[in-house]
Amino acid sequence: MTILGLTLDKLIVIGVIAAIILGPERLPAAAERLAGLVRSLRDLANGAKDRMREEMGPEFDDVDWRKLDPRQYDPRRIVREALQDDASAAPAPGSAAAAAATVAATAAAGRSASRPRRRVEPRDPLVDGAPFDAEAT
Repeated sequence: MTILGLTLDKLIVIGVIAAIILGPERLPAAAERLAGLVRSLRDLANGAKDRMREEMGPEFDDVDWRKLDPRQYDPRRIVREALQDDASAAPAPGSAAAAAATVAATAAAGRSASRPRRRVEPRDPLVDGAPFDAEAT
């Protein structure tokens, strides 16, 4: 079981390091403060949950919280599904829509290949005669 990415091995190492750094006389007080912090965080989370249940009413129990978990969203899967949807929505070969799409793609490819790219130089508004308002702030 992992808590915030910490395995049991890592927790044991952290505990040993804390025991060495704090020493035997300060370790019980630090453990007590940590337990109090964990208790207060748990109470805070339970209070927020109770308040949500109170404000939402009976619909709170009907919500599928696992569906809203952000860890389930895999960007690669979302893109793959979107591309598959686009491929299935492509016009059938031989139809008028397919012919129009082919003509548009060919025209766009010919247009971009026939024109050389022009380098755009940054302009200085004072030199190029661009409008200039001396009263502007």
